[in-house]
Amino acid sequence: MSLPRIGVVIVTMGTRPRELEALLASVEKQDVPATRVVLVGNATPLTEIAADVTKIPLEENLGCPGGRNVGLKMLRESGEVDVVIELDDDGLLITDDVFRKVQHLFAEDPKLGIIGFRVADENGHTERRWVPRLRADDPMRRGLVTAFLGGGHAFSMPMLRQIDLWPAEFFFGHEESDLAWRALDAGWKILYEPELVLQHPKTSPARHAVYYRFTARNRVWLARRRLPIPLIPVYLGVWILLAMMRMRSLTGLKAWWGGFIEGTRKPCGPREPMKWRTVWRMTRLGRPPIL
Repeated sequence: MSLPRIGVVIVTMGTRPRELEALLASVEKQDVPATRVVLVGNATPLTEIAADVTKIPLEENLGCPGGRNVGLKMLRESGEVDVVIELDDDGLLITDDVFRKVQHLFAEDPKLGIIGFRVADENGHTERRWVPRLRADDPMRRGLVTAFLGGGHAFSMPMLRQIDLWPAEFFFGHEESDLAWRALDAGWKILYEPELVLQHPKTSPARHAVYYRFTARNRVWLARRRLPIPLIPVYLGVWILLAMMRMRSLTGLKAWWGGFIEGTRKPCGPREPMKWRTVWRMTRLGRPPIL
């Protein structure tokens, strides 16, 4: 069994130097070394980074998906790696066998496209919103899913060559759903593997000033890009209802509806709706593409 070569992509804005240093040290300690580690600086020069990594400083902040695409394109064009692991810059690998386990999982199943890591805080607790399935009561339940967390995951390079990279225009929010739906539509599998742990501080996505606007806008874009026409109003109706039930801020409410309107008016990229058999496949996996 041939074991795939591992590459790593990390994007940083330079605002978490201590966390990034610890993450890079945990990558270096893996018992299977990465062929190449690429560090992308979103509007940051990376001049203070002493680690032996490939540095790509960007003058402009391209957002999370845009920054990651820079690293992915470099690895794809180099032909050096078969699997890419992407990690948040404030995450931490707490065991030294993560890369080895990823290698074996991809080697055992050529149709495996994405592995989602389990995200846990410093106390080992995994929040419900970090579990990529609707019934999130047991974060240790392994299996095939329809989604993955952007904080820690691994991609098959053959899959990326087929379905392409992140939707850079999303900038922040729901880019994982767009990529996951494309992968499923192309016949690839997504595995949630709770034994692969990324330690991550407990935070709220609403800490980002653009959270409400981009969340609403990108949901509309996701529906316009990927859903069959009959499912678009169902999907958006469900998420309007959920968003209004959860909203606790007048400022957030205004930003959310502003983003929703922006999503209906602005170009969202090419429309390539998923096949109905993919809708059925996602439904059988426990999450139809309306939730």
